[in-house]
Amino acid sequence: MLMNTHESRLDALRQELKRRGLDGFVVPICDEHMSEYVGAYAQRLPWLTGFAGSAGSAIVLTDPTRTPAAAMFTDGRYTIQVREQVDARFYAYESVPQTSHAQWLAEHMPEGAVIGYDAWLHTAHWTRSVDAAIAAKGGKLVAVEGNPIDAVWEDQPLPSPALALVHAEEFAGQSSEAKRATLAEGLTSRGLDATVVTALDSIAWLLNIRGSDVAHTPVALSYVIAHADGTADLFIAEEKVTPELRQHLGNAVSILPRDGFIAGLECLAGKRVALDPDNAVVAIAHALNHAGATVIEARDPVVLPKAIKNPVEQQGHRDAQERDGAAVSRFLHWLSLEGPKGEVTELSAAARLLEFRQECGDLRDTSFNTISGAGPHAALPHYAVTEESNLTLEPNSVFLCDSGGQYPAGTTDITRTVWIGPGEPGAEVKARFTRVLKGHIALDRVLFPKGTAGSQLDILARHALWQAGLDYAHGTGHGVGSFLGVHEGPQRIAKSGGGQPGTEQALLPGMILSNEPGYYKAGEYGIRIENLVLVVPRAIPGAEGEFYGFETLTFAPIEKRLVDTALLTEEETAWWNAYHARVNELIGPQLDGAAKTWLEEQCAPL
Repeated sequence: MLMNTHESRLDALRQELKRRGLDGFVVPICDEHMSEYVGAYAQRLPWLTGFAGSAGSAIVLTDPTRTPAAAMFTDGRYTIQVREQVDARFYAYESVPQTSHAQWLAEHMPEGAVIGYDAWLHTAHWTRSVDAAIAAKGGKLVAVEGNPIDAVWEDQPLPSPALALVHAEEFAGQSSEAKRATLAEGLTSRGLDATVVTALDSIAWLLNIRGSDVAHTPVALSYVIAHADGTADLFIAEEKVTPELRQHLGNAVSILPRDGFIAGLECLAGKRVALDPDNAVVAIAHALNHAGATVIEARDPVVLPKAIKNPVEQQGHRDAQERDGAAVSRFLHWLSLEGPKGEVTELSAAARLLEFRQECGDLRDTSFNTISGAGPHAALPHYAVTEESNLTLEPNSVFLCDSGGQYPAGTTDITRTVWIGPGEPGAEVKARFTRVLKGHIALDRVLFPKGTAGSQLDILARHALWQAGLDYAHGTGHGVGSFLGVHEGPQRIAKSGGGQPGTEQALLPGMILSNEPGYYKAGEYGIRIENLVLVVPRAIPGAEGEFYGFETLTFAPIEKRLVDTALLTEEETAWWNAYHARVNELIGPQLDGAAKTWLEEQCAPL
């Protein structure tokens, strides 16, 4: 029934494309802000294909007789998931970055094809690359008037009407006025009149506002034009605006209807306007050019200061992590008792973890859909459990849980891989878990000079795995926001190359990243150990120049039963013992009874 539904939707889309004279259409999963997580109204790709991952896209050719007539594009995180959720009868599977939209269209579209795209869902960089590729085949890339999926999606949800909320300075650590003044100084120094801020988390940080328009990310649907005099225009639906918001923003921020954004862009005629080519949709560039503004391509000026947490934000993260660590520890204790009974499922485990987070107080949302993977599903790095895929946690198997919470003080993200007893794990899984652990410890302990990029540290997390001929197909660390996006740039720890942004960004004090090496044996089990870390200055006697290191922020016990102590060095064992002593110190006072006793046992020295 599910596939018949998606087949009929695909057919309806093709009929709409034919009516518009299009030979194909590109369907990304994003919104007009290029967000990672999008509101229900923008879930066009899942509606069309059934794919439930957070990153992917599709190309649909109008002629269903072509081979292939449509394709799904996903990265290595979703290789298995996309095959489970998207019908191979209708879509070919393509891997990125090995294959791009431009390459696929150049190879598979008909000669002289007219390919449609929604200019509110793609960047200028994307349009240039695709346009060049299909032009070589006599094709043409055209922006559509109104998304054709919206025309056939009969029960498409409306954008969220939730209120925009004030983010108190006690959590933000700096006023919006001060942030806007700094941004204005940067614009003036470059001879710019304004910048268009389109990323929802950048808007939230700049104006010290939050919202609930997007699952997992506390942002409000809006646009901002920030001017070189420190003023700003906020374009937001009127029903979202409260008296408290108006008072908070003051006279220097004009609050205008969201549907007046294009008119606001037209008012920039004759101005020099900065626009981020990687994060702003091409429709905005088109509107500015049409208005007669001079568009200067430049990175969103909010990105870097947002990534460098001020002292208040840093302390907020520590506080949120302690609260969250207690919830995770209670969950792990509960799982140690209930898991071996063979009655816990992936869904019930995720639900129980959410209850523990809610009980700890101040939880506003999860920071992403909990990855609750039993056995073979743990081998899918970004597995999303559904009612159809839901597995029982089998006794004597591996369970991987990657989860996080959104608290006003900070955003959390933690992964723990545990052994579901009552038996003991085998030698192979212990050895591979321990090699992942060794990589985690190496990255946690590293000291590095100022100017070091994430790509230069990535090998530390992989070295022990490489020595056994093993690896993992995802990055090692991503940036994390302050009560904002759980995935935040510009910093990243990953292999260089592959078109991945952020790997060459120097790591700076105040940046928060994840430390999450892993290993995945397809069809059997997966392993990942993730903590969040803060970049901090490190004093080294005799050092020549500035050096940095990581302060660990996440505290919850790591599965002791999966450790092969024979593979650990003395330094690694010392790290384990020191880390777990700190877990017991911070988390122990928040627990009581059997949970507290369990934690003490888990934190006993190796």
